Amino acid sequence: MELIESPTWQQLDAPLQFSPAAAAKVRELIAEEGNADLKLRVYIQGGGCSGFQYGFEFDESRGEDDVAVETDGVTLLVDPLSLQYLMGAEVDYSESLQGAQFVIRNPNAKTTCGCGSSFTM
Repeated sequence: MELIESPTWQQLDAPLQFSPAAAAKVRELIAEEGNADLKLRVYIQGGGCSGFQYGFEFDESRGEDDVAVETDGVTLLVDPLSLQYLMGAEVDYSESLQGAQFVIRNPNAKTTCGCGSSFTM
């Protein structure tokens, strides 16, 4: 029997996907803020109705251990702790009749809440 290890983020071309639609919306929001140094940070925190929830915020600086994913000149930052829950996920932006929002499609989430921002592992 051969032990097969899961790849670490350093071994992957892109540990998570940052869609062109999400990058375009972030670019628009950065232009509104008037600060070209801003980057979108996505993180995981405890809470929500399912145990974990996603968070988004703008950040001017990249931490030493942060992973940066760039799409169309826009940078997405993820800290190492959050990355372990986001490996293989896609950060997207969606507009529908229910409204417009950033969406994370996370293959690691066992269940998600109806709100879309809370999940269990």
